[in-house]
Parts: sequence; C-alpha cells; structure tokens
Amino acid sequence: MVRLRINNIDFEVPEGKTILEVARGAGINIPTMCHSDDLPHYSSCFVCIVKNNKTDSYIPSCSALVQNGLDISTSGDDVFEMRKKAIELLLSEHRAECEAPCKVVCPVGHDIPLMNRLLSSGNFDAATKLSFSELKSELIHCIDCSGYCENACRRKKIDKPVSIRNTQLFVFRNISEDKRKQLPINVQDSIIAESAASNKSNKTDRPFVSHTGIVTKDELTEWLKECPETTERFREINDFRTAGLEAENCMHCDCRAKDNCSLRDLAKEYQVKDPRGKLVNAPIAKKINYQTGLIFENAKCIKCGLCIRLCEDDTSEIPLCFLNRGFISILSEPLTEDFSNVLRNKSEDCIEICPTGALGRLK
Repeated sequence: MVRLRINNIDFEVPEGKTILEVARGAGINIPTMCHSDDLPHYSSCFVCIVKNNKTDSYIPSCSALVQNGLDISTSGDDVFEMRKKAIELLLSEHRAECEAPCKVVCPVGHDIPLMNRLLSSGNFDAATKLSFSELKSELIHCIDCSGYCENACRRKKIDKPVSIRNTQLFVFRNISEDKRKQLPINVQDSIIAESAASNKSNKTDRPFVSHTGIVTKDELTEWLKECPETTERFREINDFRTAGLEAENCMHCDCRAKDNCSLRDLAKEYQVKDPRGKLVNAPIAKKINYQTGLIFENAKCIKCGLCIRLCEDDTSEIPLCFLNRGFISILSEPLTEDFSNVLRNKSEDCIEICPTGALGRLK
C-alpha cells in the first residue's frame, strides 16, 4: 500500500493508481481534456496539473503514479494559474468559433444555424417550433431589424448572404395567431427589458466564445464543402420549399459541439480570454467523408490523441494518426490512405470522445 496526502487529506491506496484516480475517488475534482478512464494515459493537455508541495513542482495527475510521502495540492491559486496557462495554450491554436457570426450579432440571439439546418433537412415543424420558442413578444424583432445577421454572414464574402431575415419572417408567419397571443404585445419593451437584464448579469454567466483569427480566402471557401455544389438562391421566401433551398446555402460556420465542448467549459470556468492572435499550425479545412457523413476539422483539434488511442487495438479500423513532431504535429489520415477509408466502424465513438468538436457529423 502507498501512503500520500492530497489537499491535507491522508490516503492509503494500492500501488499503480494515478493521482487523478485517487483524487476523483475521494470526490476531489480535477479537470481533464486528454484523459479517458478506459484508455491508456497520454499526458498532452496538462489541464489536470497538480502541485507536488515537497518539490515545489507541477505534475500531470492523469499519468503520475502515487508514491509514498507525496503531498499534493489540487486547488491552490498557483495550480489554478498553471491550469489557466494550459488552457490558454490550447486556445492559442484552436481556430474555431463557438457561435456563428450571424448569431453573435443578432440583437435577440436567434439560433440561425439551427434554423437553417432544420429547414434544409425538411423538418419544417421543428423550425416553426424553434421560431416560437425564441419569440419575446407577439411580434418578431426581424420586422424592424436592419439585418445585422446578413451583413455578418460569411457567405456574403463569397457571393451573397443567405436570406436570413426573410426566412425568419416567413417561418414566423407560420406560427398560429393563437400561439402568438400568448406572448407580450410590445416587442420593443421586451427587448429593452431583456437587454437590461443581460447587462446586469455577471460576466461569468455568459458563455465563452472562441474565434478563428484571420481567415484567408482559401480557408473561407472550406465552409462551402457543406453546401450543395449547385442550388437555387432565393431572396424572397414565400414557402417552405424556397426556405429549405435557401437554407442549404448556409455554410454552417458555427461549432457542432458548442453545447458539449470541454475546452469551452473550462475556458469559462477558469475565466480565460480567447487569444487575439492565433497560431496557424493547421489551416481551417474540412475533411468530409460523404459516405459516412464524418467531418474532421483540424483547426479545432487539440491533439489529445483520444480518437487514436480508441482505435489502436482494432486491426479492422483505419484510424487517424499523428503527422510531424512537436508543436507542429497534426492529426491526419495515414499517408497511404484516403480520408474516405478512415474510421468507418468507430466514427460515432470517436465523435463522442472528441472534447472539442473537431470530429463531427455532416449537417
């Protein structure tokens, strides 16, 4: 048995356990990004860092084994700052946006990318329900809005923006009057009240938002890969057919994992600001397997290696792998393989274990 101390609590545990295992077993929370209980340890993110008080040094708790006489601190101010630096380093090359620009600038926060996904997939009933759930009054703010969403639409930089405003108005008109009358009448009063409440809210209650940094012209067109090569464009939206076709032109530059991202959650918890400048170790690019629907976005990848370790004992699966060494290493399909052959059997498991949404599903 091994005797050690964690946060001034004495433990006696079997040999071979990690500090993380012992701490979590005692209800002590230590954050992780690159760790899974079911996979071999691979210390890469250092978010789980703890302090060895006897040597005044810092060690990754996910792979450091318990030793007699260890005196570990998991929650001191210095440990907090070290974890914060680790998160900042991960964000420095995380070229991704949590929210699409159109949603960020919308005065009432309409989930425009979700609306477009519902319409393009033909789920018109869900689109109408979404519109109703976002209303703050009997009227929709888009009636008097200047169209900030379309001005921010990335598609505008390629040809012309998606007809967001007219689409929102059309879907709104399909909400029954009875439902609309359940809401307040004066839209302006509702918006003013909501804005005042938002300004009074604590900043820590607001979600963290990551940004891409400077996007080149070649990178901009990568988002087009999720759009049909040829589709009709409609400025006026008069029915669900035209709404669905126009919605197909949305490039979906938001993140699929925005509501389930470990990096975003930790950035908010540790009050980390997104770095202004981003290190371009991997360009913004989308690799898509149109047969399985798997999408890989390297610019979102934090190189945790979880998807690789998940498949390393499966000889029937062609996994992603590391290319290059050190700081410029990236994940990619093997040099002798095409992306269409990668993760055919375990794509869902890899999407589930990915902590940042670098792996996802088409639409």
